[in-house]
Amino acid sequence: MRVGVEVGGTFTDLVAFDGDRIIITKVPSTPRSPDIGAHNALKAAGLDFTGIEDLAHGSTVATNAVLERKGARLAFVVTAGFRDILQLQRHDRRQIYDLEYRKPVPVVARRDTFEVVERVKGDGSVVTGFDEAAFRRDVLPKLVDGKYGAIAVCLLNAYANPEHERRISEIVEAALPGILVTCSHDVSRVFREFERASTTTLSAFVQPVIDRYLGGFEQRLAGDGFAGRFSVMQSNGGRLPASAMRKSAITALFSGPAAGVVGAVRQSMRSGFADVITFDMGGTSTDVCLADAGKAALANETEIDGLPIQTPVLDIVTVGGGGGSIVWVDDGGMLRVGPRSAGADPGPACYMRGGTEPTITDAQLIVGAVRPEAFLGGRMTIDTELARKAFAPLAERFGLSIEGMAESAIKLVNANIVRAIQLVSTERGRDPRDYALLPFGGGGPLHAASIADQLGVRTIVVPPNPGVISAYGLIASDFTKYATRTALMRLERGATDGVAVFRGLQKELADNFREMGFAGDLDFTFTAEMRFVGQAFEISVDFDEAGLGAITQQSLLKSFEEAHYRVFFHGLGANQKVEIVSFRVGASVPVAARQPLTMPADDGTAESAHDLYENGAWISCRHLPAGRMVVGEAVAGPLILSGATATTYLPSGWSAERDAADNIVMRKG
Repeated sequence: MRVGVEVGGTFTDLVAFDGDRIIITKVPSTPRSPDIGAHNALKAAGLDFTGIEDLAHGSTVATNAVLERKGARLAFVVTAGFRDILQLQRHDRRQIYDLEYRKPVPVVARRDTFEVVERVKGDGSVVTGFDEAAFRRDVLPKLVDGKYGAIAVCLLNAYANPEHERRISEIVEAALPGILVTCSHDVSRVFREFERASTTTLSAFVQPVIDRYLGGFEQRLAGDGFAGRFSVMQSNGGRLPASAMRKSAITALFSGPAAGVVGAVRQSMRSGFADVITFDMGGTSTDVCLADAGKAALANETEIDGLPIQTPVLDIVTVGGGGGSIVWVDDGGMLRVGPRSAGADPGPACYMRGGTEPTITDAQLIVGAVRPEAFLGGRMTIDTELARKAFAPLAERFGLSIEGMAESAIKLVNANIVRAIQLVSTERGRDPRDYALLPFGGGGPLHAASIADQLGVRTIVVPPNPGVISAYGLIASDFTKYATRTALMRLERGATDGVAVFRGLQKELADNFREMGFAGDLDFTFTAEMRFVGQAFEISVDFDEAGLGAITQQSLLKSFEEAHYRVFFHGLGANQKVEIVSFRVGASVPVAARQPLTMPADDGTAESAHDLYENGAWISCRHLPAGRMVVGEAVAGPLILSGATATTYLPSGWSAERDAADNIVMRKG
């Protein structure tokens, strides 16, 4: 048996494959103790823990620890002269005209930052040796007496020469047995000092939290008889054994959204759709990502709460627009949606759990897109009148009917999602019209057609059971790890010295996987971060194993020019020099089997007529349970397709067909 459990902001989802049988469960999340929600899902599914061979997990524990500042009390060790690096940060160009802008607050206080005498140049050569005597005299006693939960070490240019960091770690661990010490060279061997320091401190901050969470989870699983492999999803779209993740917590910050992208792309590939824009609308937020040729785009850096994280992550853009997002009015009298959410407790007003503020789920219930009797396949009762009561004050303020107010909120959240999709497509040099839209999550298929119309997208692929795709993605994902290293070199050296760097990182990853107990061949990817000499930021240029073996200076130059043109619409000019900045290698172990999701069986619910509020008027449309769709038989809008985990809306002018892979393929015209 293979099981995926994903903890979301509103619901905790489970997908299990037991032979040919698929088990799907959704239970309310428990934000204060996410592991309780995960175990509730396992219990609700009625699984025999002793029969689970592979259990994959994704949660928001690390994310919440940062957002709520509930990580370890942290000490930070830096090179002399760099004590204020986390406070100085960088000039934020996106907020240049915001008169009320405040820099994000680091996770470690200045008073807990300690300087050591040492200095290493960017090429790794030592200018000033590590003054161990001064460290033992002036810094170590403060670390011992400070009652710190973890210690982060980030020395200048340690990515090029980590020996001083290693020595500090040895001294601290000898003086404080059991303390968690995080060194920058273990987290990010990439240049840019502030970003590396931020990444190191964030990793150290959440490490004890993840360590306790996974340790407790493993104990509870063992108590229930589980003896299989327990793995955790990473932000890069791959998973690692829990034992390895307890030493690499920073890579788990965005595991849920990453799992959703992987699961959705795996499913769309079965219908031949390899170029897609994924669109995951859950209860709290919406995450979008672009995939070319079945491969989701990877970014070198992301951020959380304004703080940069320098580690490979899927290039996902998130907006605060989910089913539980609260609709409100700002100080200027403008209607807003999110980022604040009703979450799982109390949830939208219609959930009858004490929520009184209007949300997008309430709005969809008011306009008739969500049918109360069909919500979550009829397993959960919701109240339309409570939703109308929540929207009534807004409707009165704007002089609209309650239905008109709800429709306005839906149009606003759709506009926010369109902008997010443009960020991962248009602003990355891609035309969204060249892609199929791939919606999932509880709300994605309901909003997809309107969003596609605004983008000019004419094809939508809705996977079966779209509300649990993130849980499916957990067990459909490979075991993956990346190694990155900054090694600045001009292009003329890249064809020889660069290949040597790639091979060194490749060997490092192979050794890592052997230590984790994986035998057999690995799949490798190779990426060079390149730029024109004088540029401040790099462009990613990818190679496969065959391409790396045949690499030349001219092929490097051609690949870079093509990648640069796609983003900036200009290539190589006269006398322009090109350099490689960083090298990245990815290694993965494919999962043994990737079983497909399938459409739930027809539950016998008959087709019916239904009223829907659209464009300021009530219209009549058909309601059809998704399980009643016949493979290869087209249906036309307006039509509502209801399922156990999500509802799909097909407007006028759109048709849909269930294909052999059980995906619903919607087409415009």
